[in-house]
Amino acid sequence: MPESASFDHFDVGYELPVLQLTLTSEQVRRYACAVGVRVGRFLSDEAARQEGLPGQIAPGNMSMALFSRLIGVAFPGMTLQRLSATFRVPVPANHAVTVRGVVTEKHASDQGNFLECDLVLESAEGEPWVTGTASVYVPSP
Repeated sequence: MPESASFDHFDVGYELPVLQLTLTSEQVRRYACAVGVRVGRFLSDEAARQEGLPGQIAPGNMSMALFSRLIGVAFPGMTLQRLSATFRVPVPANHAVTVRGVVTEKHASDQGNFLECDLVLESAEGEPWVTGTASVYVPSP
């Protein structure tokens, strides 16, 4: 996608570039500490098991951050206006994840041009762990 893409470059059905990564235990721990959620389930497998979980999980706001990252990669120079998420399953540390999205609506209004997107963070096997939506403001050229 060109850096100077405009509203007209995106149609309903446009698939955002896919992000594939592994959330390592260390990355999850460091993120949790950086945002001030030093809760056992986010820090180690052992602490998570003491809370009745099978192992360490990522904080929900880390999933939201990955959605934001996807929007930033897909729409450089545009502004994320709204982001929501539904947490279906805890996102485990040390597992590959895929973050993807698709444009579901585009509309122009007195407030400007907007793209609406459906988002999903899923396991390597395609199980949706977190779903969400985003509204992106597209400035006029």
